Amino acid sequence: MQDILQEIVAHKRIEIQQQKAIIPPATLYANVEQMLADDPQPRRSMRESLANSASGIIAEFKRKSPSKGWIKEEGKPDVIPASYSKNGASAISILTDEKYFGGILRYIRIARPTVSCPILRKDFIVDEYQLYQAKMVGADAVLLIAADLTKEECSTLAKKAHELGLETLLEVHSEPELEYMGENIDMVGVNNRNLGTFHTDVANSYRLAALLPKDYVLVSESGISNPQTVRELREAGFRGFLIGETFMKTPDPGQALADFIAQVTQ
Repeated sequence: MQDILQEIVAHKRIEIQQQKAIIPPATLYANVEQMLADDPQPRRSMRESLANSASGIIAEFKRKSPSKGWIKEEGKPDVIPASYSKNGASAISILTDEKYFGGILRYIRIARPTVSCPILRKDFIVDEYQLYQAKMVGADAVLLIAADLTKEECSTLAKKAHELGLETLLEVHSEPELEYMGENIDMVGVNNRNLGTFHTDVANSYRLAALLPKDYVLVSESGISNPQTVRELREAGFRGFLIGETFMKTPDPGQALADFIAQVTQ
């Protein structure tokens, strides 16, 4: 199978250049700096929310995927994230990639007033411009995917994220990528989905659990559909569990989340 990740990242770089032509970096950066000066609101900490939660569910607003196509094309950013928040999500992940995942950056801006928990901007972040975008629309944390970046790029982006008041979730898939952990990384996520083939296997979280430092908040991502799996992953040291399709494919994602959490915490 073609390496989907390489295709997505190549398109993302083109997309960012197009966005910069519309809103130049200097303009965006100045707007964010002015926003921070005018209203220095405290960050909603995703790390603390996960660490203090009995379930640790990061409910994802995910309308589409490259492997399955549309999951919920009619999903509304002013409805589903609010329902997630109401029904006990520890954090909400909002996909902002349009071509491959059916997301738009402004979905975070739309959802922000409707939810009380932290929001993660989930995208393929390869440029600091995207960090300023995330801050401007109201995200609390950003995803940094090791497979997309060199260690130096990851370190630079993580530092800039912290300067902007954004927390960082570093996503790893394999042992060599554990070298990306370091200063300015708040959470470490193990993606159970191979981003080249999109095959999922929760065993990847168990495999890397023993190698992950316990002073990070650990997150298991993708392929989780059973509350018992969450309970077992918690015993292995994980405190966050990113779940999207399991909820989004149901008629009422918020209620599906509530039912799932009830089974996790029973």
